Amino acid sequence: MIHKYSQVSGVVSILAEDEQPPFEIFNPGGEAPVVVTCDHASNRVPRSLHDLGLGADQLSRHIAWDIGCAEVARRLAARLDAPAILGGYSRLVVDLNRHLNDPTSMPAVSDGVHVPGNQDISHVHATQRIEEIFLPYHNALAALLAEKHASCGVPAIIAVHSFTPVWGNFERPWHVGVLWNRDRRIAGPLIERLRSDDSLCVGDNQPYHAREPVGYGMDVHAEGNGFPHALLEIRQDLIEDEPGMERWACLLHEALRDVLADRSIYYRMEFDS
Repeated sequence: MIHKYSQVSGVVSILAEDEQPPFEIFNPGGEAPVVVTCDHASNRVPRSLHDLGLGADQLSRHIAWDIGCAEVARRLAARLDAPAILGGYSRLVVDLNRHLNDPTSMPAVSDGVHVPGNQDISHVHATQRIEEIFLPYHNALAALLAEKHASCGVPAIIAVHSFTPVWGNFERPWHVGVLWNRDRRIAGPLIERLRSDDSLCVGDNQPYHAREPVGYGMDVHAEGNGFPHALLEIRQDLIEDEPGMERWACLLHEALRDVLADRSIYYRMEFDS
């Protein structure tokens, strides 16, 4: 393992030089005025964190990542001819879709599972995770959006996530949910198109509500810039294998194609503070 030094003075980096970077840019030359994001694409943990004290079975669960969504995001981006940015490390290390003052940013407990490596995290250690993983991802996303804005005008953001089929004792009926907060430019017509397929159960701010709380990506990159956007949540049992990933990438592309072709959505929306 080759160590490097963190920006935190005198502290060895948590990421070795031979480890995966904190983000991946897929299809960087995509020409559509769209950026696809996938915050929870990976369940990888830096070697120096020793799997946060968890077993492989726990890191394979939804607590560590959004199962299936990385490949759906890549395939959807390819069909849209758009670039995609994917997070490189587990949401348990630092959650890329949480504000840093949110207790679930580096959760000590996730869905009843105690995370030993997240107990009593020191300020220095937390700062390392932020500087080495959180900020590089979001700086890269901001740069990608700025490049797209300069070359194409106002871009759209499509965020891809996945959710568990069962929460507690409740079997979630939705196949896909479309989340939005103050901007329905994409979410509204997308929900209508998805619901035109009678075989689909489509959630409007289900199984989560985008306002409770607003995630970091929607708050900062989408609403913060006034860019049109929507957050997609796909049920994990539908995308746990290759045929499912392919089906949902195609289905979402079909539903999004006409929505994103409407040039009237591409302007910066102003929100009241």
